[in-house]
Amino acid sequence: MVDFATFQAVIELNAAYAAALDTQQWDAWPDFFLDDCVYRVQPRENFEMGLPLATLSFESRGMLRDRIYGIRDTLFHDPYYQRHVIGLPAIRRLDDDTLQVEANYAVFRTKPDQLTDILSVGRYLDIVKRTGDGWKFASRQCIFDSEMIPNSLIYPI
Repeated sequence: MVDFATFQAVIELNAAYAAALDTQQWDAWPDFFLDDCVYRVQPRENFEMGLPLATLSFESRGMLRDRIYGIRDTLFHDPYYQRHVIGLPAIRRLDDDTLQVEANYAVFRTKPDQLTDILSVGRYLDIVKRTGDGWKFASRQCIFDSEMIPNSLIYPI
């Protein structure tokens, strides 16, 4: 059983994460992670079969910053907005200052001249660590349910 303050901190971490991405505050995204971190976007089938292939896979905060550079300066795409809806987290394990957390998510995409569609639905599998700067992701795996993805995945999930 986790105490209320810790549970609330995880909820606030997810809310701040979603708000940063939904308002395209790209520079804030890497700051949700430790320097040595993992961020992966992987299909459910590969995850459940233990296969390593992922749609996106980054292994440090520096790699996350490189992705932001790519979003801003090198990738050309139709602009769109994202809206994250993150379910209540389930704390699966608590060890000292480390949590294993699972939460369902849905990400909607809106292009300015089109109706909103569903970009991705799945679950986050997180390892969250307490730091002097608050809780940070040591690992965030975005396991998406569908085997189909848009022809390009530009923004973080």
